[in-house]
Amino acid sequence: MGCGHETAQLTSRQAPTIGSVATASEARLPGLVTEPPPPQREPPAKPPTHPFNLFAIPLGIAGLGGAWQAGRLTLHAPAWPAEVFYGVSAGIWSVLLLRYLANSFRYGSKGHFDKELRHPGNGPSVSFIPLVGILLSSHYIEYNKVFWSVLCLCFVIGLTLLGARLLAQWVTGGVTLEWVHPGYLLPVAAGPFIASIGFSTMGWPQAAIAAWGTGAFFWLVIGTVVTVRFMAGIQMPDELKPVLAAYVAAPATACVAWIVIRPEGAGIIQTGLTGILLMMILMQVVLIPQYARLPFSLTFWIFTFPVSTSANYGIKWLRTVDVAGSELISWGLLGVATAFVLGTGIRTLIYGSPAKKPR
Repeated sequence: MGCGHETAQLTSRQAPTIGSVATASEARLPGLVTEPPPPQREPPAKPPTHPFNLFAIPLGIAGLGGAWQAGRLTLHAPAWPAEVFYGVSAGIWSVLLLRYLANSFRYGSKGHFDKELRHPGNGPSVSFIPLVGILLSSHYIEYNKVFWSVLCLCFVIGLTLLGARLLAQWVTGGVTLEWVHPGYLLPVAAGPFIASIGFSTMGWPQAAIAAWGTGAFFWLVIGTVVTVRFMAGIQMPDELKPVLAAYVAAPATACVAWIVIRPEGAGIIQTGLTGILLMMILMQVVLIPQYARLPFSLTFWIFTFPVSTSANYGIKWLRTVDVAGSELISWGLLGVATAFVLGTGIRTLIYGSPAKKPR
């Protein structure tokens, strides 16, 4: 009886049939036959997040091309620097855009663009793509007016739809005040000013004025919100502080757009815009010690477009005023802008060198 009772207990503790999963107590029995757990499926590959702020590189170089174009028309500077800078900008812009499209098709990232556009921090940088397109096509209109005008118009429409999409997100609670930064001025303030330049180049003065008025309205509205964010004591991370340069981008593009609409450069509007631009530049000068403490990153390319566009406007504006040494000052502005952009490019090559990357 005792032996039978022990046999029954042992039988009740034998291994479960193949295909079942052993419990923790059963797993301690020797010779237990269990089925290995099913292999875990690897998550599907996700497309790499494309840093749209890289398009600040061709944006800054195109801005420098515009400054040299102003120098060619005003200072009789050679034509080749402008063509070189515009060509380099077009090449980098095309490579970055093709890279993004290739990654999108490769990973089948349906809806990925919309997700990046809705990102409260990086969403506005998507506007760099059509902004560069407008600047490039506006320049090349002199070579083929019909083709480049159509292309410029397409970029303006794309920028308009993009701005409307961003505005709809912002006013429906898509962002909180902590996320707001000066980069929000680029698609809806600087963007329409650049579109105004495109319309003027295409020969549509009324459309240029309408675009300028749109940019002025959102410069006031969004600029107020951005400034309230900082005055409320909400700090910005150090890696995003170069975005403060967008405070200069809005008045700089507004000044260039208006002087293209009114080439004589006189009038209360032009004078007022010049004063605003000078104040924003002085604010950036005061911030230089803070910028100098930041480690270099590709975000520093955001500085290049405001610097180049300010030089562009300075050259155009000095032509309209009677200032002693205006030509020398204009050459100085052009030299500073060129040195800044080229210096940023050289620093980028050093920063991106494998030998310089931390191991």
